[in-house]
Amino acid sequence: MAHDEDTSRRRFLKAAGTAAAAASLAGCTGGEDQETTTDEETTEAGGMDTETEAEETTEEGGDGSGEFEVTITQGQMPSGLDPHDHRETPTDNVMLHAYEGVLSRDREGSVVNALATEYERVEDGLVRFTLREDVTFHSGDDLTPEDVAYSINRIVDPEVDFESPQNDQLAGVTGAEAGDGNTVEVSSDGFNPTVFSSFATYGDVVQQSWMEERSRDEINQDMNGTGPFQLANYSQDEQVVFERYDDYWDGPADVSQLTFRAGSESSTRVNALLNGETDVIVNVPPQDAGRVQSEGSTRLSAVPSTRVLFSAMRYDVEPFSNQQFRQAMNYAVDLEGIIENVLQTFGDPTGQPTLEGFFGHNPDVEPYPHDPDQAESLVEESGHAGVEITLDGPSGRYLRDVEIAQAVADQIDSLSNVSCSYNQREFASLAGEVTDGDITTSPPFYLLGWGEATFEGVLTIGALMTSDGALTSFSNDRIDELHEQSMSQSGDEREATIQELNQVVHDQAPWVFLNRQYSVYGVNERVAWDARTDERIDAYAMSPADQ
Repeated sequence: MAHDEDTSRRRFLKAAGTAAAAASLAGCTGGEDQETTTDEETTEAGGMDTETEAEETTEEGGDGSGEFEVTITQGQMPSGLDPHDHRETPTDNVMLHAYEGVLSRDREGSVVNALATEYERVEDGLVRFTLREDVTFHSGDDLTPEDVAYSINRIVDPEVDFESPQNDQLAGVTGAEAGDGNTVEVSSDGFNPTVFSSFATYGDVVQQSWMEERSRDEINQDMNGTGPFQLANYSQDEQVVFERYDDYWDGPADVSQLTFRAGSESSTRVNALLNGETDVIVNVPPQDAGRVQSEGSTRLSAVPSTRVLFSAMRYDVEPFSNQQFRQAMNYAVDLEGIIENVLQTFGDPTGQPTLEGFFGHNPDVEPYPHDPDQAESLVEESGHAGVEITLDGPSGRYLRDVEIAQAVADQIDSLSNVSCSYNQREFASLAGEVTDGDITTSPPFYLLGWGEATFEGVLTIGALMTSDGALTSFSNDRIDELHEQSMSQSGDEREATIQELNQVVHDQAPWVFLNRQYSVYGVNERVAWDARTDERIDAYAMSPADQ
């Protein structure tokens, strides 16, 4: 990216109070798992040393005194309240306030303890978690090892309740059972090098009896977790209201009432923030950044995120079954132009699914250059000259998603031998088609984003590009082979395999590789809170600015 673009972006991040975000992200590799971690130890997680003493295991809450109400406006409402029946970050941002896992991450991306105080690898294929003694569900009942084991099995074993769309998020995990004392033992198929990284990001814990006494519909309308907030009111497609859970094991939050609302249009969200109707909004578009920053009562908080945007091409449908055609689509797109003109430099170009700073990123893989002549030549060689294609894309989910998709479609359409149109979709509908486990229901060509908060690029590839991936649009024997190989390796050997895997993915071009998204939030000055790279909007970390 040009020097003046980098300068512009750095100034933007500095103005938002997050100038160090890019540097901190680069250190979060999410790589090798530590063998044993307790609340009293200093651990190594993803190559970063971090203190994980008991009082510092999660984002700090307050003393729980006083009334402090906060409203958060995202682009979408949650698709439901079942913590194991979704794949969308907007839903997850609601879930994390009521539900939590055995492990978590701090704002720098390091693994920290949550419901577990210790975790260790017992042997290949078996890890053990030791649970806290003082945790209660919002129902008032104590957390048990059986609850944790049930929660894990509900995700990975479709015979427990249903086929969870989160199965691959606990990649390699085959089951769990209560162990001796207050422990849970989790089994995997082989070594499973990402097991602790996965549990630090996924695996919400639920109460077994509460879940089994309710229908799926009832679970999707109510919540009973161990988190710092309990559900007060849920109006589907309108708002979710939480109240502070005073008996939270890590101390009550400063926020007394938390409300989630949605505004799919960026202008709606910005106006709500500027009018004092909400306190935090997502995806402030570049053209409105100045208004938010200069208004006086609001500010920006921005970081490069863990999300990559892409346009997937289904390998089982012509013309996308042809590698030359897929490569042609990449050469047709002026990615640098989109970042400069549509995103106004608030994005980074990609040429592989593993982002810079992630474990296994290949620094030798460059983005595809813009070369319309090469694109037209490859289309001719593919035998698909004159083809008509359509790009499906969401509205209101990602930063300038409609404008990015329209630019991609227009640039492909400008080729002399391809016609491309754009079909704007509701995000929930498009995501539902892609996440239902049936590749044939997905559009042949669609734009979406993928956030991998584990900092493990191999998990992105496993979910989206392997033959049996939960959300796959692709199948290739070499990709499958290298992915499987990486899941039984560790250290430098594993990193080299994943880097080779990223080179193969680049060459196969299952996606039109687009940009790394920047998370740009608008925040009311009365709220003390800074953005995280993993897109978690954690109200437990919020406090009054004058406190």
